[in-house]
Formats: sequence, C-alpha cells, structure tokens
Amino acid sequence: MKFISTRGQTEPLGFSDAVATGLAPDGGLFLPETMPQFSAADLARFEPLGYAELCFEFLRRFATEIPAETLRALVAKSYTTFADPGIAPLKPLGKNRYVLELFHGPTLAFKDFALQLLGNLYGHQCEVRRETINVLGATSGDTGAAAIHGLLGKPGTAIFVLYPDGRVSPLQERQMACTGAENVFALAVDGSFDDAQTALKEIFGDQIFRKHHRLSAVNSVNIARVLAQCVYYLWAWLRLPAGERRNVEFVVPTGNFGNVLAGWWLQQMGVPIAGFKVATNQNDILHRMFSTGEYRIGAVQPSAAPSMDIQVASNFERFIYASVGRDPARVREVMATFKATGAYRFEQFDRGIFSSSRCTDAEIPAIIARVFREDGYLVDPHTACGFKELNPDRVSVVLATASPAKFPETIQAAVGIEPKHPSLEALKSRPIKKHLIKATPAAITAFIERHAV
Repeated sequence: MKFISTRGQTEPLGFSDAVATGLAPDGGLFLPETMPQFSAADLARFEPLGYAELCFEFLRRFATEIPAETLRALVAKSYTTFADPGIAPLKPLGKNRYVLELFHGPTLAFKDFALQLLGNLYGHQCEVRRETINVLGATSGDTGAAAIHGLLGKPGTAIFVLYPDGRVSPLQERQMACTGAENVFALAVDGSFDDAQTALKEIFGDQIFRKHHRLSAVNSVNIARVLAQCVYYLWAWLRLPAGERRNVEFVVPTGNFGNVLAGWWLQQMGVPIAGFKVATNQNDILHRMFSTGEYRIGAVQPSAAPSMDIQVASNFERFIYASVGRDPARVREVMATFKATGAYRFEQFDRGIFSSSRCTDAEIPAIIARVFREDGYLVDPHTACGFKELNPDRVSVVLATASPAKFPETIQAAVGIEPKHPSLEALKSRPIKKHLIKATPAAITAFIERHAV
C-alpha cells in the first residue's frame, strides 16, 4: 500500500515512511492511494474479534511492509494501557441511543487510541532504522497529553508539544507538563491553538530543518492517527444489534475534523453507516460549513470545551480532496484561496451523509445536567455538545471523547458532583515544567535546535 499527498507533489510513500514524515513535504496530507473494501464476509469474520485483534486485521491492509507478527505485537502492546477490558465499551442509554466510551486510555481521552499506537510505531522505527526522531505537535488540549504519554521515556525520541497558554484546562496542562520525563517538552505559546498550528506547518515546510532533525508530526494530520481511529467505529458498529447497524448515525464532537474523518473513511471502505453528525462548540467553523457550504474562518472564543477551540480544521483537506474528485490541482487551488482570503465556498456539496450542530458555553451545563438526570450518565463538556440534538429517526452513537474527571469545575457547576480520577489526583502535587514561548517558527525552531535528540 502506498500513500499519496492531497496536493499531488510528493512521491508516494509506504506506511512507515508516511508515518515518520507526518505532513507531506508539499504541504498536503497523506492518504491511502486506494481504499480497501470490506465485504459482508469480512465484517462477519471480524465480529467475534477482541479490540486489539480487530485493530491488527484493519491496519494490516495499510501497513503492508511491516511483518504481520511485528504489527500484531505493536498493536497488542498499544492497548494494554487501557483500564476497561472492553477498551472502547458501547453503552446503551435509552431507545436508539448509545454512548461509545473512548476515555479509558492513560490520558483519559480518545486521542490515546491512536497515540499509544503511534508511540509504539515510532519506537519500532527508531530501533529498526537505528535513527533518532524528534516529534512536534500542536494541541488544543487532549492531543498533547496523549502524544506525550505515547512516547514517555522511549529511547531515541524527543517530543515537543505546543499548546495555547491559559487556554487548556488545568488538568490537561498538568498531563503535559508534570511527567518528569527527560524527552518531553511542553511549550506554552502566547496565542491560540490556530497560532500554534500555523507555526507548526511553517516549520514542517522548511525541508532542510525538517530533514536535519528527523522531524515528524504527531498531530491528527499523521496518517497513522486517522487509520487507528477508524477501528473504534468498526468496533462499535459490530457491537450494535444487527437490525440497527444500517440506520446508525455516529455523533462526533470535533474541532480538527480528524475524528469524524476516520468514521467517514470507514464508510468509504464499505461499512454501511447511515451518517455522521459533526458536533461543534461555539467555535463552529465546521457547523457553518456543513450548514451553508462555506468554509470561513472566524474569531476563536475560549470555551468550556477547549479541545474544540479551532478555526482551521487541518484534517478537512482530506475531505476536500474527495469533494473535488481526488484532483490535487483543485486541492492546491482551494487551499491557496483559503489561505489568501480565509474562506472558500463549495459550488457543489453533498450534505446527505453529514449533519451538524453548534453548542454554546451557556448550553453545555444544561445538557450535562439533562443527560445525568435522564440517563444517570455523566458526560464531559465536549461529549455534551454531541447530545444537543439527536435525530429521532436514527440510531445515535455519541462518541464520549474524554473523561468528565478532566473538567471537574464544569461538572461540579452543572450537577453538583466533582468527578475524580486517581491518575489526575496524583498530578496535582507534581511540579509543572513548561516552557513559555512565542508562537513563531523562529522561536520554536531555536528551542528544538537546543533540545533535539
């Protein structure tokens, strides 16, 4: 299997090289040259598998150059750190309503599904190739902690994570800045997540710097992350009653579009999923896009669901590639227009598969209280956005993207309960080690120069 860039000006790469490269040198995103197709017989064969074995069966179609037993071992190792034996338990809440719990990994967020695996893939590559690697990412909250915990103490690696200072929850920051690991650098930037992400993309555009430091992107632009996230959609679909599977709508709290893209890709591979609802917070560029067909940047407002405080959804370029007929020249045109004007209007846009919703900070506590009152179930602020409007004609599976314990103040205000988790409580007594830095490529590259392995 080869992986190509959305912008068409990078030579196709194998899985390991695409993972190590992260962002394509032409500024585009890697995606499979062809999508494998899963037949009804394949899906029936997958149904009895455990999570790790299902992940292996899925990924072996893409990571074709990694020996099967090596890949199986890497995948199995990646899911030993999850606290729930079901890894991603699917829980019924009421008629036609389920919640898919994706917060049982080491950092209590859905990003662990991909980043535990990605950390093991990086470690394997360093060992096999006898090279070091420096990993750079930007986060609006959960990605950074999950990426760091995927690479904690791994030989031959260093990880640099940019995050907006003062715009992530205190516990999210502690998960990044209190590890004590020598290969971890938490970089608190003066600005928004979009400022950090823009600087990151410019740094990856410097091919000399990138190659010299063997730099890899850990953001959701990394192809391994999207593919790993496809698996929990397949896992959940296989656990629904057979009569509900063709009428299921996955409800996905999202800001950077990577999470919902993974489900849509699975549908493109032949799994009969009826639709997806993109659930945004008050920073609603994706809701406005799916409502009007116009993709336009707005001002970022800090919110109670900070991991979704994004106005440039980096994974959306992969969706654009499909929307313009897999034409790299058109993708380059769209992205150039968007960069120059901050907006792009799609002339033709199929809204049949996607719906969307917007949830304000004022609405989130009431939704948390309602779900707790009606279902006895506690949701974090991001997951609450998914519960705003459920389609009564569909079977809804809401993705629970983070543990409520990561947002105790919001939960306490909504229902009078302060959720706690032992791993988070332990962080409160540890010293924070973060590096304040300007959100400029020059400042960030200078820091990397001093600390790269």
